[in-house]
Amino acid sequence: MKTASSIARAMQSFVIEGGRPLSGTVRASGNKNGALPILAACVLASGEVRLSNMPRIRDVETMVELLVDLGAEAAWTGANELSVDPTGVNKSNLDPVLAREIRASFLLAGPLLARFGHVTVPPPGGDVIGRRRLDTHIHAFQELGVEVELNGAYDMRTDGLRGKRLYLDEASVMGTENAIMAAVLAEGRTCVGHAACEPHIQDLCRFLVALGAQIEGIGSNVLHIDGVDELSGGAYRVGPEHVEVASFAALAAATGGDLTIEDVEPDDLIAIVPAFRKLGIEMEVAERSVRVAEGQELHVIDDLGGQIPKIESGVWPAFPADLTSIALAVATQATGTVLIFEKMFENRLFFVDKLVSMGARIILCDPHRAVVTGPAQLYGQRLESPDIRAGMAMLIAALCAEGTSTIGNVGQIDRGYERIDERLRDLGAVIERTEL
Repeated sequence: MKTASSIARAMQSFVIEGGRPLSGTVRASGNKNGALPILAACVLASGEVRLSNMPRIRDVETMVELLVDLGAEAAWTGANELSVDPTGVNKSNLDPVLAREIRASFLLAGPLLARFGHVTVPPPGGDVIGRRRLDTHIHAFQELGVEVELNGAYDMRTDGLRGKRLYLDEASVMGTENAIMAAVLAEGRTCVGHAACEPHIQDLCRFLVALGAQIEGIGSNVLHIDGVDELSGGAYRVGPEHVEVASFAALAAATGGDLTIEDVEPDDLIAIVPAFRKLGIEMEVAERSVRVAEGQELHVIDDLGGQIPKIESGVWPAFPADLTSIALAVATQATGTVLIFEKMFENRLFFVDKLVSMGARIILCDPHRAVVTGPAQLYGQRLESPDIRAGMAMLIAALCAEGTSTIGNVGQIDRGYERIDERLRDLGAVIERTEL
């Protein structure tokens, strides 16, 4: 079952006239994948938490609804400012309808276990991009003293979380975040080995430290957490969204525009800049901004000996999996051949038939690999967005295409990109949101 708001957004479409360069200045939004665990972690606080630079996107709104359903008070105090008072949280079972709206609902398991010693979490929702296992979360909880029963939902209980040396069976982003949030109030010291260390995990750790948590090793794959008795309230600014920064850079390069993206964190682009350079995209990175200048000729840079290069995803600091769809769309406009290798999710690339219908030259080798040869003249088509990042890839293709494209199910895009149609119009795009 879906909420009324999600059904309404699913009925909306974008109508796009292609062939216009995107130029101007845009500010990066707050990191979606940082905002969601930070919101979940508010349950651990003993007082009001004031958050700024919060992305006003559907996934964030759903997480806020989950918090309110648990008894918290939450209010938007500005365009991107949110106040959360968790002191009234009085239950530990999540609303199943809301929980199935977003995968991040499972992030409330760690904080609720730490606060109440028990939690019931329905299977989470999220993008259908392949198997997304929860084993890492469950194994970490069990090591910290949690008993887990699976009976249509995850029913978890503990008589007290106790710090322990953990080694995660995979560097799962959400698994790491849940382990961190459970450990900050656990008795004793917890060592989390093989931890994921993406920018949004670092942001969660810094937020918890701002409330009084003791965490060492932030930014590495080994974290040491000394449990404390209580976390305070406080104020925190969510870091910028590096995936959105890269998405706008891709949009500018593919359409031949001149775009400056402000409020960026250069360290978060460490794996993105060299990968995009393989497609001929030059990103001028300054202290707090990135510029993609006009007149760039997108050209695939071959490996030594003239071999076909590849852009492959991996755990941080490798190229982010959330950007493989975007890189693939740009590759359709670059001269040459490149292999896109999505290692993590077996359904991530299954949208490429939509780009092929527009004229792209793509061979889907298997669920994880696609060979793209460009440049291809794309033509407007009627499309349907299956997930957040595929939706952005379709937007890139539509903005490059000759003629009119219609993208349905844009609620998927809204889950990850704030007011994307409005912001694109400000940059010169011809795009309208319509009701089906």
